[in-house]
Amino acid sequence: MVVDDDKSIVEMLEIMFTGEGYKVITADNTYDAIKKLEREEPDLVISDMKIPKDGGIAILRASMEYDKLRPVIIITAYAFVEPAVEMMKLGASDYILKPFNLGELKIVARNALEKRGLIFENNNLKNDLRLKTGFKEMVGHSKAMVDVMDVIVRVSETASTVLITGESGTGKELVARAIHANSPRSEHPFLSVHCGAMPELLESKLFGYKKYAFTWATSDNVGLLEAANGGTLLINEIDEMPLSMQANLVRAFIEKEIRRFGDTKDIKLNVRIIATTNKNLTELVKNGQFRGDLFYWLKVVVINMPQLRDRMEDVPELAMHFLKKFNKQNGRDIRGFSVESMKLLENYKWPGNIVELEHIIEGAVVMEIGNWINEENLPDELRNSSVKLQDAGRVPVGGIDMGKHVEEIEKEMIINALKTAYGSKKVAARILNMSLRSFRYKLDKYGVT
Repeated sequence: MVVDDDKSIVEMLEIMFTGEGYKVITADNTYDAIKKLEREEPDLVISDMKIPKDGGIAILRASMEYDKLRPVIIITAYAFVEPAVEMMKLGASDYILKPFNLGELKIVARNALEKRGLIFENNNLKNDLRLKTGFKEMVGHSKAMVDVMDVIVRVSETASTVLITGESGTGKELVARAIHANSPRSEHPFLSVHCGAMPELLESKLFGYKKYAFTWATSDNVGLLEAANGGTLLINEIDEMPLSMQANLVRAFIEKEIRRFGDTKDIKLNVRIIATTNKNLTELVKNGQFRGDLFYWLKVVVINMPQLRDRMEDVPELAMHFLKKFNKQNGRDIRGFSVESMKLLENYKWPGNIVELEHIIEGAVVMEIGNWINEENLPDELRNSSVKLQDAGRVPVGGIDMGKHVEEIEKEMIINALKTAYGSKKVAARILNMSLRSFRYKLDKYGVT
């Protein structure tokens, strides 16, 4: 899109870029330019800085609001170089001085478009990778989950130790499996152990033992560390590992070798360690309940799994994912959720995270006899949670300042819509079924930035 109030410049650039094979959209004022930004979605904007009705800066801001990755090239006269530099700080990709050289403008435009293309290509490659291996069970497009998946893509290519933290039921093991599946170790074993399951046998499970090392050892036993050689070992809830054993684990990590109980030979170790915890290991170290050297060895890369209540926009997608899963398992053909049942799912706080959601959907699929999941087949705690939300509309006995109360609710809804839209005013306005102009008015009214 070319924007300039000088029609001769607009016509010249339109002819030039059309000749280069581009589709060219033109505008000669700010209002028209912003309308076309939203409707036409151009890949590149070239705008004069001094445009009637608010100027080029308004076009830059509108462009970034609709598409932060879209390059904007500013045309400016020598006298306005400093404001053009300020616009680059706000997000403009480059600026060209008047009178400009057409050849130079062609190169700047081509470079900007190529950079945009590379960004999209890189994102598509990441998306393809997610679809290929290990990501099928990781459902959700919230910013929190996209950030987690981006870290997985990057860390998978390395051999670094990974510590995955988060509440129970947030999907920590799924992350570990995705890291292994996307790593160069994917052809080798992925093994896991839970430190809370029979802790008295944990050390022999990990390190193995020779025949007769214990009275009950009637044959040699390969430990998980050895069995996972070349691959990945997941140590679940490592905070539950006894302190006495943590020292042996640190030694194995540092020396990259282990010795089976009752053996005299060392075994070379080549295994990636991924550990999970739902506790605050920093606090456990301070309290002497976890070894500091093991903690610092583990926290090379830390992935914090978000609670489901912090990614509520993923609930509908997760619910449909589990519905399809349990339809298949139970030979059912339930099509989806009633409006009322989906509202209950979206309004619940999910203290048990994704695991709780999964079990609730499984129960609903088993109990539902129709084609849609209805609210009567969802647990009482979901319906009781919805009742509490309705209390916001009740009038207290002592009366209430209704105008102020409504404004407080409206402000909170606007803030939550912005969070859901990751700061995009356009998307937030659409979520609330408002025009962008009305939404901006409300932002100014309530001082929301």
